[in-house]
Amino acid sequence: MELNVTFRHLEPNDALRDYAREKISRIEKFVSNINEVHAILSLEKRSHIAEVIVNVNRAQFAAKEVNEDNMYTAIDLVMDKIERQAKKYKDKITSHKEQHRRARHNIFSAEIMEPSQAPNMVKTESVFIKKMVVDDAISEIGVQDDDFFVFINEDTEKVNVLYRRRDGDLGLIEPENT
Repeated sequence: MELNVTFRHLEPNDALRDYAREKISRIEKFVSNINEVHAILSLEKRSHIAEVIVNVNRAQFAAKEVNEDNMYTAIDLVMDKIERQAKKYKDKITSHKEQHRRARHNIFSAEIMEPSQAPNMVKTESVFIKKMVVDDAISEIGVQDDDFFVFINEDTEKVNVLYRRRDGDLGLIEPENT
């Protein structure tokens, strides 16, 4: 972890720098892959301002706190905010991983569906199947708003389905069995 402490309108002070490092090092118990931490300690008129920016792999935590009393209190308050953000980030990452672990196991486990869990038939539609070549079917699906088009391929004499893919391209389903 690379830690930079910047003093603005304030004399650089080893005691303040060490205190900031000690407080900032506490967030390592929540997030282990910290790339860089930048602490800015400044004094404007009577206000002591502590600002901390933490760069983690794909995230950034930032907080700023103003205190009238002293810089130590401002550092404590800003680190409380950073710790809350780090806890929230850790919870998000760990709960996300648990969902993926569970989902991976569910893919391979074969569960028998009970009648109450069986999917319901929502809509039944009958279509008129025309005999045509694939190029004609492509022009036909371009005219219609449907996501699929069923036709008999003149070349193979089999039922084919032309469908619109999520990326906007078209796909063709041809049966292999005779």
